[in-house]
Amino acid sequence: MTVIALWAHPRSVSTAFLRMMVERGDVTVVHEPFVLLTDHGEVTLPRPEGGSGAVRTPGDLLARLAELGAAGPVFFKDTLEYHHQYLFDHPERIAGLTHTFIVRDPARALASHHAVKPTMECREAGYEHQWALYELVRRVTGVDPVVVSAERLLADPPGQVAAYCARVGLPYLPEALTWEPGERPEWRTNRPWHLDASASATFRAPERAYEVTVDNDARLRRFHAHHLPFYERLVEHAI
Repeated sequence: MTVIALWAHPRSVSTAFLRMMVERGDVTVVHEPFVLLTDHGEVTLPRPEGGSGAVRTPGDLLARLAELGAAGPVFFKDTLEYHHQYLFDHPERIAGLTHTFIVRDPARALASHHAVKPTMECREAGYEHQWALYELVRRVTGVDPVVVSAERLLADPPGQVAAYCARVGLPYLPEALTWEPGERPEWRTNRPWHLDASASATFRAPERAYEVTVDNDARLRRFHAHHLPFYERLVEHAI
């Protein structure tokens, strides 16, 4: 079974990373199944024999991913605005996955997150949940999970993607680093979160100045102070 998970916090460039994986054409790509399951009570996933079908529990979700992974490589990415307690209650269910993480400087990520969801809560920034899951994965698998720094990825896409592929056992396909802009069908449910990815054609930081930032907003500064230590622990392990 080959199932590669990319655990992200919101606004971490993770959707562009998923878009690159779609462009490869040699892996089954699944978009945010745990978030969609949490938000909507079910999520539609491909079936190994073809077509698709809904799953309604985290256990069934993991079982479907395992079935797909037995038929060929699978990549899914999910964001950790939620703690996803099922993973902690059943760590044996995730022991066979290849776990990877992506992190972005929280000052930039928080400003971007607030621009999409001004009512965001501190926990939704996701870094604390990421670190908890990172530690769980390390305990369960005995392996230090791969961590991608969004800043390093944006500065050197070929080098970072090649290193990532080597770590997770996929061939490096440089032609997948560019793609045609456009919205993916699986992004439509949460369209406002994926506008940057829909407009992208490669890994590139959006040239945007945010009105509300950690420099001018006390609430975002509190969020930043809370999550910065978790980011710093994670980025220490970045490739």
